[in-house]
Amino acid sequence: MDSKPDIYFVGGPTASGKTARALELAVKLHGIVINADAMQVYRGLPILTAQPTTEEKAQAPHRLFEIFDPTESGSAGRWAVLAREEIAQACAQGQAPIVVGGTGLYFAALLGKLADIPPIPQEVHDEAVELYEALGHDAFRVRLSVMDEESTTRIKPNDRQRLIRAYEVVNHTCKTLGYWQRSSAGKSLAHTHTIHTELLMPPRDDLYARCDARFLKMVERGALDEVQTLLTLNLDADKPAMKILGVPELAKYLRRACSLDDAIAAAQQATRNYAKRQVTWFKNQWGGQEKVNPMQ
Repeated sequence: MDSKPDIYFVGGPTASGKTARALELAVKLHGIVINADAMQVYRGLPILTAQPTTEEKAQAPHRLFEIFDPTESGSAGRWAVLAREEIAQACAQGQAPIVVGGTGLYFAALLGKLADIPPIPQEVHDEAVELYEALGHDAFRVRLSVMDEESTTRIKPNDRQRLIRAYEVVNHTCKTLGYWQRSSAGKSLAHTHTIHTELLMPPRDDLYARCDARFLKMVERGALDEVQTLLTLNLDADKPAMKILGVPELAKYLRRACSLDDAIAAAQQATRNYAKRQVTWFKNQWGGQEKVNPMQ
């Protein structure tokens, strides 16, 4: 039997040294670095999203960085389609795909752990919400049970969001949420590739110090200019690009609603909080994987 092609996953919290490790592997293995960071997919914010530098990108091919306009809304599903194409192309060319990032859902999408559900139109979602409000929780649950008994049984009482989600999926696709989840599980790259994982997990105090220091360097390098340019687009606050670490805090300063010192402190705190959530996710999902301390 032919051996399965290798894929390398490099994951961990922000500021843990993933960029350097991925580049090291790419150079060593004649590989291609594929971005798996939900912030680095947006154009125009290379400093604030800590993307690889021009010099780093020159040392090995880099893919899926700055692929979406800030006016767009990226998603794990949308990214996964592109990532699978890049992985297939790399393997066909005899190059090792090195998927690197801190967005757990992106890795989960490649491992078939996210339901590959077709996009639900906004009007279908709105109709489901209106029906829920009109019928009330109990009657809406009964209505859903006729269409999707499995989801009705599995969803906890009073979980409005998941009930509406299950309803809109079956209403629009004519297939249940469970169907989409089971069909996606069979699409894991683990079935067709040999996956090697490295989890970069520095000591927490060191990680937080790196987060703080790196944000200061971002400001010194021009992060304020990036945010200023982003603000000229007049995007809604719920756009993903407007939620990138540092954007809300620096935007507040640029609008003269706080001092620069306060904005930096708030952004540093937000970054540390985000890193903490990433640590929790990776420990839960990749807890048994190899751990590498990039600071040693």
